[in-house]
Formats: sequence, C-alpha cells, structure tokens
Amino acid sequence: MIRVLRAAKPLAVIALPLLIAACTTVQPQPPATASYSAIPPHVAQRYAAIETEKFKVPAVDLDDLQPRNMRQLVDYPTKHRPGTLVVDPHQRFLYLVQEHGKALRYGVGVGKAGLEFTGTATVQRKAQWPRWTPTPDMIRRDPRRYAKWSGGMAGGESNPLGARALYLFKNGNDTLYRIHGTNEPETIGEAVSSGCIRMMNQDVIDLYNRIPSGSKVVVL
Repeated sequence: MIRVLRAAKPLAVIALPLLIAACTTVQPQPPATASYSAIPPHVAQRYAAIETEKFKVPAVDLDDLQPRNMRQLVDYPTKHRPGTLVVDPHQRFLYLVQEHGKALRYGVGVGKAGLEFTGTATVQRKAQWPRWTPTPDMIRRDPRRYAKWSGGMAGGESNPLGARALYLFKNGNDTLYRIHGTNEPETIGEAVSSGCIRMMNQDVIDLYNRIPSGSKVVVL
C-alpha cells in the first residue's frame, strides 16, 4: 500500500529522433502566476528548499507554483493497479495510482513533440543526482551548445536531469525516455522540452521514494 500526500502527471516515450533533444528546454512560454494567498502554507512547505541532499535543492518560487501543478491526492478511478504510473502528456499530469480509486497527481513539463509513443514501459533504473550526456544527434545538431558535454555532465544543481531520474525501458530496451527533475521549475505544466517528462525536484524526490524499480508506466 502506498502513502499519500501528493499528486501526479502524464508523459510520453518518444521516437529516437525526438529523444535526441530530450531533457533540454525549447522556448518556454511565460508561466501563469499564482498568488501567494492561493497556496496554503502547509502545501507551500512541500516546495521549500531541501538542505539534506547531496546538493542543495532550491525552494520553488511561489509565483511559479500554479495550484493545479502541486502534488495532491485526487479521485482517479482506473483499471490500473496501485503503484502504476500513468502519464497524460496532453493534460500534463503524472498519476501514481493508489488504492480505493485515488491517485497522487503531479504536474509535469512535457516535450513540444514526442507524443508518438503510447503504451507501457518499466522503470528499470533509478538514479539520484544522475549524470547527463547529450546524444550524438544533439551534438551534431548544435555542437556549440552540446559538444563540451560529450563526456557527460556530473550530477548537480545545474544538471538538466535535476535531483532524480527514472529510466524507462520497453521489452528490455532503453527507450531513452526519462522522468526526471529540473532546475527550471517554472516550466512545469508547459510543453518546452524535446522529449523527457520533467518534474519539480521536490516532486521527483517524492516520487522516487515511493516507487521501486520495476514499476509499470502507462503512457496515454
């Protein structure tokens, strides 16, 4: 049985050409603003700075924290078993299915393209403060931006994968599709990357702690 207190959101596993630019930002739209008074203090505290990690996790600016994107327990009748991750890239939510018709819903950022994949995948690997390496196609397309990271970027506050990453596999093969944190929390709820599903670092840490490797992922 899974503890509750938070919320989820959708995703999409992408064809190889799109995964090439996964996890990088593409022309984000200005985020909608939420007033401080709209967010209860006990909820805002979930997005406070985290000082106990290997690297500091900054607080999410409350002006960037839209109420719909905060993790929360919602009604979610579904045929999927508790513990399943259901990603809805169109509504931009990721759901962690709970018992009794409930789900923990998280707001997520999605790719501008990359909704071709539908179906199921498995979280075959989990990583804390993961290393990020641009793909060869990314480097060919924009060498000035990515060539310097051909050997990889160590995990840290500036790493585009954020504090955690969940690596999705299908039929034993790496899809190159990730659910991961971000150092750009203002992009949550937007379609700004070319691939991966991004979450606020506070949310991806929460999700990481709730699910084991082998968890099923369903992409709508």
